[in-house]
Amino acid sequence: MGKKITNKVTWVGKVDWELKNFHGHEYSTRRGSSYNSYLIRDEKVVLIDTVWQPFDKEFVSRLKKEIDLNEIDYIVANHSEIDHSGALVELMREIPNTPIYCTANGAKIIKGHFHQDWNFVTVKTGDTLDIGESKLVFVEAPMLHWPDSMFTYMTGENILFSNDAFGQHYATESLFNDIADQSELYEEATKYYANILTPYSRLVTKKIEEVLALNLPLSMICTSHGVIWKDNPAQIIEQYLKWADDYQENQITLVYDTMWDSTRIMAEAIAAGIEEADPSVKIKLMNTSKEDKNDVVTEIFKSKAILLGSPTINNGFMHSIGGLLEMVTGLKMKGKKAAAFGSYGWGGEAVKQLTEALKKAGFTVKEDGKRSQWVPDDTELQSLKEYGKEFVAFLNEK
Repeated sequence: MGKKITNKVTWVGKVDWELKNFHGHEYSTRRGSSYNSYLIRDEKVVLIDTVWQPFDKEFVSRLKKEIDLNEIDYIVANHSEIDHSGALVELMREIPNTPIYCTANGAKIIKGHFHQDWNFVTVKTGDTLDIGESKLVFVEAPMLHWPDSMFTYMTGENILFSNDAFGQHYATESLFNDIADQSELYEEATKYYANILTPYSRLVTKKIEEVLALNLPLSMICTSHGVIWKDNPAQIIEQYLKWADDYQENQITLVYDTMWDSTRIMAEAIAAGIEEADPSVKIKLMNTSKEDKNDVVTEIFKSKAILLGSPTINNGFMHSIGGLLEMVTGLKMKGKKAAAFGSYGWGGEAVKQLTEALKKAGFTVKEDGKRSQWVPDDTELQSLKEYGKEFVAFLNEK
């Protein structure tokens, strides 16, 4: 059965404890996720979003226990991605003429997914739907994170149904943010922003400022993944504004792959030099062949600078580093510095290639990347420590 959020709003979604990968294995979900759907009962009955397609029959079956489907007057599709719209086909078999409120792009994409010409009602920012004591106010949020995305605000209850914005891939039966493990919650929220919303940070800031300018009272943010922000919901809005503003902490992350441990030894020696030069900085070392790629991206997002290392293989760098560079380049992080390093036997081209790739990804790069031939000896280890100190000096340059 559903879970009451207010006297008028019931959560009717699905908690997916077993989900470990998402977006075609592009996103790791070690703590599972949820697909949040909401049923509003006012003078009119409204369903906000559905769930992922693998749970479509379960969703409709459970919804039938909550309400006679024919009593649903309207469906609101805040976002057409399959994890939110996947149960529409099963649902619309039962109530095929029910109006679906969405953006113009939403209608196009839903038709593109399901090839059904349902009763779409397209809306834009400022449009409203009177449902009795409350109204629904629609706010387009293009590219947060798809072209069709929108928010729906419910007056009276003062709830913002934000879809993917402010969410997390986080399975919890408790629903509300104040009951969740705060460390886990913010870890997953940071990871979600870093890996999904970072490229759209300028749009995030603009959209939040636009919504805040409406001066709407806010009691709750009902996301489509993870917890509902009930206790001080403004906290996640404030955090998004920080994350969107070229976010960085006092952290340097050394990211590398290694073949016979020489590049690992280099990373550790450079890190020792950084620590000597600046004991206050947080230092992390991450091997891309062993670490979860989304965790690596999250630590890069949190860092003010990174050092990226790989041995030279086949006149280039290792494939785990190449894959990470593709991700980071697409995320368009701003305001971070970087340098490249790596071991080699007889070629050594990787460091130069990594330097150029880091520039392409938007980093301010220390030009003289550090190369070490074969296995670093004591003299080379000292040189690597000095390079770490030079990197700290590079960070302090204006």
